[in-house]
Amino acid sequence: MTDDNAIAERLAGLRDRIATLARAAGRDPAGIALMAVSKTHQATSVAAALAAGHRFFGENRVQEAAGKYPALQQSYPDLRLHLIGPLQRNKAAAAVALFAGIETLDRPALAETLAREMERQQRRPDLFIEVNTGEEAQKSGVLPAAADDFIIACRDKWRLPVVGLMCVPPQDEEPALHFALLRDIARRHGLQRLSMGMSADYETAIRLGSTELRLGTAIFGARGN
Repeated sequence: MTDDNAIAERLAGLRDRIATLARAAGRDPAGIALMAVSKTHQATSVAAALAAGHRFFGENRVQEAAGKYPALQQSYPDLRLHLIGPLQRNKAAAAVALFAGIETLDRPALAETLAREMERQQRRPDLFIEVNTGEEAQKSGVLPAAADDFIIACRDKWRLPVVGLMCVPPQDEEPALHFALLRDIARRHGLQRLSMGMSADYETAIRLGSTELRLGTAIFGARGN
C-alpha cells in the first residue's frame, strides 16, 4: 500500500469510528470536526489527505505552516488551517494572515496584539482560548482560575472573535477530568466549540463534548514519516 493510500484509508476509518462513537454518545457526527495535524510531515502527505477529500488541518508552528500551505491553498481554496501551537507576539501578523483559526490564545499581551492585527488586516480568524487544565509550568495556556476573567476580557475589552476553548491534558493523568473541566468553563460562557482529543484520547473527548479532534499520528503515522 502506498503512503497516499494509507492516509486515505486511515481517514476513512477514523471518520467511521468517530461517527460510531458520536452516535453512541447521543451526538450528531456532523458536530465533530476531524483536524489532521500535519506538524513535521511533508506537504506531500498533506496533499494525499487533500486528494482523499480532507480539508481541515492543524499546524504547530507559523513558520512551518507558511512554508507548506500557501501553495496547497492555491489548489484547494476550501482548505481550512488552524494554529494549535504556542504563538509568539512577533508571529501574530503572519498567523492572522495565514490561519482560519488560532487555538492558543492564552495571555493579555497576545490578545492585544491579535486585536490590533485583525483590525489592521481586516481578517478575523476564529479564536480558541487555550486553558492549561493541568496547571503544568512547562505548558502554555491560561490557568483555570483565571480563565473566566480572561474570556470576558477577550470578548468585551478586545472584541475578539472567541468561539471556543482548547486544552492538552497532562500525559500521565486521566484526560476525562480535564475534558470535563474545559466543557464546564465553556458552558459558563456559552462557548459552543471545544478543541480537545488527540490520537490517544479522542474517544474520551467525543464522549465529553469535543467538537474538534486534533489527530496527527492516527492519520499520517509517526512524525516525520
